[in-house]
Amino acid sequence: MPAWTLDKRRALGAFETLVVAAAGALLFVWINFPAGLICGSMLAVAAAALAGRPMAVPAPLAMTSFFIIGMSLGAVVTQQTLHGIVEWPVSMGLISISTLCMTVGTMCYLRFVHGWDMRSALYGGCPGGMAQVITLAVQGGADVRGVAIVQTVRVIFISVSVPAGLALLGFPAPATATLGAATFNASWLDLLIMVVFSLATAKLLGLIRFPASMVFGAMLGSGILHGTGYIDAALPWWFVSGAVVVMGATVGQRFANTPPRMLFAYLGAAVGSFTVAASICTAFAVLVSALTNARVADLIISFSPGAQDTMMVLALSLNIDPVFVGAHQLSRFLTVSLTLPLFVHFVTRTGRQPKDGVGELPKKPDDKPGAPPS
Repeated sequence: MPAWTLDKRRALGAFETLVVAAAGALLFVWINFPAGLICGSMLAVAAAALAGRPMAVPAPLAMTSFFIIGMSLGAVVTQQTLHGIVEWPVSMGLISISTLCMTVGTMCYLRFVHGWDMRSALYGGCPGGMAQVITLAVQGGADVRGVAIVQTVRVIFISVSVPAGLALLGFPAPATATLGAATFNASWLDLLIMVVFSLATAKLLGLIRFPASMVFGAMLGSGILHGTGYIDAALPWWFVSGAVVVMGATVGQRFANTPPRMLFAYLGAAVGSFTVAASICTAFAVLVSALTNARVADLIISFSPGAQDTMMVLALSLNIDPVFVGAHQLSRFLTVSLTLPLFVHFVTRTGRQPKDGVGELPKKPDDKPGAPPS
């Protein structure tokens, strides 16, 4: 077959994938689905892949989306939230400990109860932002299908259960939360500085073979610039949203040739791991409530292992101090970001690798990922 025919087929497949991803994202945002951009694009592409459509995202486009997401994650760090970490030492310290306990607890659950490989269990149990963790799972060679299902179920459960729990405590809350669009408030010079500096840190981490260097490097560079107050540059909302949709499509394409029995096994792991994480989170929130005078509602939102933007929207809708919630969510975010490379290094040395490689799809329907159905 001529090369131009193959290139045309790949281009058409990539175009179809992006169209399906964008349609799914728009639909889920329109119905106010939790984390609608990534969930909608991922589920739409996954459904098309399961139906036999040739879903594919070009590797350079996927890598670019990882870089953009890394920069946007680093922009979460601000001088105000860093200052808040010092003002609540007890709760800030305990939320870091609870984050580590949730990571270890859910990782052990997925590893020993469901037989996941160590790296996939780590990313599946990591209580970080779903976009962050799935991006790292793709880069790190984990079983992306299992990680995506577990993380998606966690986001949905938290988005529904947290407002319901607060309603029982007398705090009216919406059933779902939507992503707020960031305001483009940066000059083009600031954006250029952030891109160049983040790219330099990403390349530097790549030279020392740092895990997921493109994501962590961009996040590190952007975080340094924002945390020091050198720049305050929010990326255009449509730019970040486009990157999230591409990432969702990148994950969704990996669901090709996945048997229904395997999907049910993943769902069982998702429900069980969420129960483990929620139990640990609740125990630490109760402990902090007993040791400090913080309000229960503040602690519930602050300790919930959901997406930062979702938790912030809930806090604002309930008139809860956004600085308190933002500082604690940032502490959890930093704990995950700083310790995850150490966990990855550990499980890389001790755990077996998933059978599906990075960027590869199962070659046969009976290929098994790192989480074999029981």
